[in-house]
Amino acid sequence: MQKQITILGRNYTLRADNGEELEAAAVDVDARMRGLMARSPSVDPYTVAMLTALNLASELRAAQRGYRTRLDVMEREAAAIEAVLSAAVGEGGA
Repeated sequence: MQKQITILGRNYTLRADNGEELEAAAVDVDARMRGLMARSPSVDPYTVAMLTALNLASELRAAQRGYRTRLDVMEREAAAIEAVLSAAVGEGGA
């Protein structure tokens, strides 16, 4: 499916499996770029785009680290629960 989005007043037609998600992402990128341009009006649009991309990549990496940390904790907790259940089953079977 094709989806039309607008970022900084420029229209783009993109192919997307999830048009609503793409549109939401475009709104977010547009808002971030506009905010950066408002804070630094002398910065050219290319630099604004690169800084926005860098900020988004940094946020993504932080989120991935957070998910990996949570997954590690869940795996340790699952292993502890498994050990308790194994011990309980072993005691009950004796």
